[in-house]
Amino acid sequence: MRYAELHCKTNFSFLEGASHAEELVAQARALGYAALAITDRNSLAGVVRAYTATKDHPLPLIIGAEITPTDAPPVVLWATDRQAYGRLSRLITIGRRRAAKGQCEITFDDLASLHEGLLAGVIARELSPERPYLLPDYRDLFGDRCYLLAELHRGPEDAAQLSAWQTLSKRTRVPLVAAGDVHYHVPARKVLQDVLVAIRQGTTVAEAKEHLFANAERHLPPLARIAETFASAPGAIARTLEIANRCHFSLAELKYEYPEELAPPGQTPFDYLVAQTWAGAHERYPQGIPAQVQKFLQHELTLIGELHYEAYFLTVWDLVRFARSRGILCQGRGSAANSAVCYCLGVTSVDPLETQLLFERFISKERQEAPDIDVDFEHERRE
Repeated sequence: MRYAELHCKTNFSFLEGASHAEELVAQARALGYAALAITDRNSLAGVVRAYTATKDHPLPLIIGAEITPTDAPPVVLWATDRQAYGRLSRLITIGRRRAAKGQCEITFDDLASLHEGLLAGVIARELSPERPYLLPDYRDLFGDRCYLLAELHRGPEDAAQLSAWQTLSKRTRVPLVAAGDVHYHVPARKVLQDVLVAIRQGTTVAEAKEHLFANAERHLPPLARIAETFASAPGAIARTLEIANRCHFSLAELKYEYPEELAPPGQTPFDYLVAQTWAGAHERYPQGIPAQVQKFLQHELTLIGELHYEAYFLTVWDLVRFARSRGILCQGRGSAANSAVCYCLGVTSVDPLETQLLFERFISKERQEAPDIDVDFEHERRE
């Protein structure tokens, strides 16, 4: 049997998930899952570590989030492509900015404005009998991208519950799909999850009983257990693969994108960086730029241009320039002090003539990642 887990929280779902993303990926791989979705509550925080873990434990990773609208049932959203991931990120940002720190306030209208390209799994157990019309609302919004998530955890009413969801699925024409609402990778983590719930409730584990899960089934189960649980609804298992196959987005598609409008019209960011660097060099050395410094600058600018980091340098330079125009104390530090370009831009204050620079400690072709320019701002005016 092939199965993809589509609803899984990491410990980045604060005081809910009881396993690291790396543990979940490793366990899903060991159990032979076809794919794993990381879907933290109103957050994408766990997906980066999960993506990194797939390099050691090769496994297709689905990027998503559990979204909890204030006026509709919770829904799991999965990103099919880069554009859909951007919309999911924007949706969460809107909700976070609207609410107090640590909270998220998203409405169904917010979903409607950013739903394109996202797949939706409405959580069946969260549907209210008093508001059954909300499932058709999701169906009308998402069309054939809408599913009904059936999640069972070996309770006494599982068979009856599954039958009721199958009936609801047929009546609303929303396909039923199996999922686990996973909170930890192995059953032994139930103890830790109980502690997290108690902390969230501000009480002891003994007093939090009504808020605790009835058993330790919110883990990644063996495939045979899933087949047994959904024996009367094999199509619900098959649809997990359908969803996995519709999600093509990978974090490998992302890269840093810095504003290019810092360069004047008609001038490329690299040309503008070169001009500002040499202008700064003349200010640093009013008696003439030493030959050694010229050599440093030519070498560094060539490498910056080859690696296309010019917009990054201009962005940091613009931040420092803004701070100093407002009298906000700031100072570049760390490996950036090995850069003559940073010195001439005013980002750092270490004269390359007075130290033995090792620019490759700051930037090198072999590292294939943007350099780290650390800038300290005075704490009272940092925000």
